[in-house]
Amino acid sequence: MRMRNKKWARPELEQCHFFVQDPLSLRTHWADEFQNHHPIQLDLGCGKGVFLSALAQQNRNINYLGIDINYTILGLAKRNIEALFNPAPIQNVRLLFFDIRRIELILSDQDLVDRIYINFCNPWPKGKHKKRRLTHPAQLERYKTFLKHGGEIRFKTDDTELFEDSISYFESTGFTITYLTRDLLHSNFTENITTEHEQFFTSQNIPIKFLIARLP
Repeated sequence: MRMRNKKWARPELEQCHFFVQDPLSLRTHWADEFQNHHPIQLDLGCGKGVFLSALAQQNRNINYLGIDINYTILGLAKRNIEALFNPAPIQNVRLLFFDIRRIELILSDQDLVDRIYINFCNPWPKGKHKKRRLTHPAQLERYKTFLKHGGEIRFKTDDTELFEDSISYFESTGFTITYLTRDLLHSNFTENITTEHEQFFTSQNIPIKFLIARLP
């Protein structure tokens, strides 16, 4: 379902100290932006920021980039992050409006990333559209330019076809799958932070598929 545009979102983001207005200018300089050398992790397609805000609030010594291509969604993410952190200052989160398929333009091998989260991305089921998937081999190769050796991608989805295809995508691009479950709720994985999509699908008795893929 398409979200109705909220006119307040973009102006509010432009006044937000943790919204990056020109991410292209920070390629190779993300440590300077955060003013520290803490590990960097990505939330690709961060949505309303429910997952990102909880992750960042629990891990103050990790820097997070939340990337999406919808100003309204990012505006909601901003508000959710502020609400959870309040009254603590928000220092380890940056929100970016950017096309993830061009992510190599804002991150380089000098901006090494420890972990990438991909939660409930568009499954793009039609054959001619599958190259747009965030787990497509061409996209995984882009991530490898800045994902450090030993770094990992954590991927969650409700879509069975996307999940099964993604297993082969990871394996064909040299990743090692170190954890996999086709029913996250009933698995032995204990580090899970629930997203808003996950809450919805679980309420509909749709199993959540999850894997961790590591770059050797």
